[in-house]
Amino acid sequence: MSLKRYITEMGMGVDVHGGDYTKAAKRAVSDAIRHSSLNFFGHIGKSRDDMQIILKLGAANPEQIDKEAVAAELPYGAVTVEPEKGGLDIPSENNKDLMVIVNAVVLVCFDE
Repeated sequence: MSLKRYITEMGMGVDVHGGDYTKAAKRAVSDAIRHSSLNFFGHIGKSRDDMQIILKLGAANPEQIDKEAVAAELPYGAVTVEPEKGGLDIPSENNKDLMVIVNAVVLVCFDE
């Protein structure tokens, strides 16, 4: 069997103060899925629990993302979290605060 992609959703999340990459990543995932309603499961003979979800996250410091906490933002399916270099860090003028931006792509696949 191989994975076949059915859906690609994109989102962006920001932690405006504090430099929390996990918070920004969770917001990016929420942004990506907030306007989705998947109604095709019966048409392809699958359930929402059959989903294999690949969650790609772009952050300036991807190693600071708590993958388990971000995966928990997705209520169904088996989730694989793949943080990688990307996103954007914006320090405050006095360098005492950090705004972080994380991009997320949610890929919904099924074994076929």
